[in-house]
Amino acid sequence: MKEIKTNMAGNVWKVQVAPGDKVELGQEVVILESMKMEIPIAAESAGTVEEIKVEEGSFVNEEDVLIVLKG
Repeated sequence: MKEIKTNMAGNVWKVQVAPGDKVELGQEVVILESMKMEIPIAAESAGTVEEIKVEEGSFVNEEDVLIVLKG
């Protein structure tokens, strides 16, 4: 399993994938909002979305797991 983690703290503004979606390397999967800026989080590897660990509107800390990929 591969994990997509945050690189900073912020609010989850938008989750752009759903379980079962295929994700490519570099694809934006989540947009965080921090200090009134939108920060896209991209997949660091390709795979299929197995689990989404966050909900839109929730707060995340640096290095929190956002999405789990398989494959």
